[in-house]
Amino acid sequence: MPSFDTVLEPDLVELRNAVEQANKEIGTRFDFKGSDARIELTDKGKERAITLYADSDFQLGQVRDILLAKLAKRGVDVRYADLTAKPEKLGGDKLKQAVPVKTGIDGEAAKRIQTLVKQSKLKVQAAIQGDTVRISGAKRDDLQSAIALLRREVTDLPLGFNNFRD
Repeated sequence: MPSFDTVLEPDLVELRNAVEQANKEIGTRFDFKGSDARIELTDKGKERAITLYADSDFQLGQVRDILLAKLAKRGVDVRYADLTAKPEKLGGDKLKQAVPVKTGIDGEAAKRIQTLVKQSKLKVQAAIQGDTVRISGAKRDDLQSAIALLRREVTDLPLGFNNFRD
């Protein structure tokens, strides 16, 4: 029975390259000269986060803009970065902002994808398997229609489709 997996995983090599390029640009820019502005990528198993450091709110905004530009240039969808966290003060005027990198479909989004597939009247089934959603059906055309449906309807998550089996 043909099937594919709906996943949420960024290209880690490109993510790391974007962070390194952003740090390189921060190091060469005149307006960051003498400041503690930098970007760090922490990778602990499935938990990934990008930490932004700067000396002021304005500089933190500049660092964030540089990072987003480098992510877009490297082809990493900026929706992987969860920029909703508030910056926290370190010592003096220094600021730090933790930006979690989304990996794996959470339970709520997986249920939303599953109900969307069920309501579509396509002849496919969706099953939640950990942090992925496996969609299977009798025909390859139905699976391609399901992919098109998910790309059209789920716009808040950068979904990927892999493990396509015939």
